[in-house]
Amino acid sequence: MSGKFESTDPGEIQVPLGTATAARMYDEALGGKDNYDVDRAANARLYATIGEDRVRSTAMENRRFLGRAVRFLSRECGVRQFLDVGSGLPTVRNTHEIAMEADPQARVVYVDIDPIVAAHGAALLSGGSTRVITADMREPDSVLDHPVVGEMLDFDKPIAVLFVAVFHFVTPAEDPARIVSAFRARQAPGSYVAISHLTTDGMSDDEQAGWRAGFDGATVPLVLRSKAEIGDLFAGYELVAPGLVRPWQWQPFGEDSPRTTSLYGGVGVRSGS
Repeated sequence: MSGKFESTDPGEIQVPLGTATAARMYDEALGGKDNYDVDRAANARLYATIGEDRVRSTAMENRRFLGRAVRFLSRECGVRQFLDVGSGLPTVRNTHEIAMEADPQARVVYVDIDPIVAAHGAALLSGGSTRVITADMREPDSVLDHPVVGEMLDFDKPIAVLFVAVFHFVTPAEDPARIVSAFRARQAPGSYVAISHLTTDGMSDDEQAGWRAGFDGATVPLVLRSKAEIGDLFAGYELVAPGLVRPWQWQPFGEDSPRTTSLYGGVGVRSGS
C-alpha cells in the first residue's frame, strides 16, 4: 500500500514516555501494540469505572466512523486531499488506505502532537503520497504553515480536514471553535470537515466522571461536551445527511459497527466565499 510517513523534528514538543498519551491510549483500546505500561494503566482505570467493553466499543465505533467518512468523501465527493489532525498511531484501515482506493494519487497528511506517532509511521509505511508531521493543532498555524503541508496539499482545491475524536482534548480556554475557524479560513469552497466528539448527552454523571478520571495524569485532560456544543464546531459548514448523529448512525453503508451513546459525529461542507 502506497504511503510515506515522513518524521519531522518535533522541536519543543516533547512527550515523556512516563506519561500516558491520548494517541497511545486509543491504540491500546483498539487492540494495538504501540503503547506502554503507563497507557495501559490509564486505560485500566477507564475499564474499571466504565467497563472495558464500553470503552473498546466507543473506540471502534469512532474508528469505523472515520473510515466511512473518508470513504464517503473520497468516493462520493471526489475529495483527493486529506489533513488528518490528531490522527493517532497507524492502525488498520488508515485514512490514506481508504482514500487511495478511490484514487491512488490521493494525498494525505497526518498530524499529531505525540512525536511517537511520526516515528511509528515512518517505520511502518513507505511510498510517496502520505506524510506525517508533529505539530499542535491548538496552534493552527503550526499545522497550516508547516512546509510538508504546503508541499503536499493545495488549499486552492477542496481539502477534507479530519478532527476525529480530538476536540474532547481541547479545553474551553483553548477554544475549539477558534481552531476549526482557522482551518476553515484556509479551505476552498467545496472543502469538508469531519468531527467526532465524546458527549455528555446520554452519559450518567458516574460515567462522565469515569471518562475524566481515566485521563487524570495524561498529557491532556478530557472535556466532554453536549450535542449542541459539538454542533457549534460546524459553524461555517453545512452538515451533510444525516447530520450530527451517533457515529454508528452516520451513513452506515450496512456496516456492522458497535453502537454506543458515547459520541456524536458529523461531516460538513464549506460553501460560499
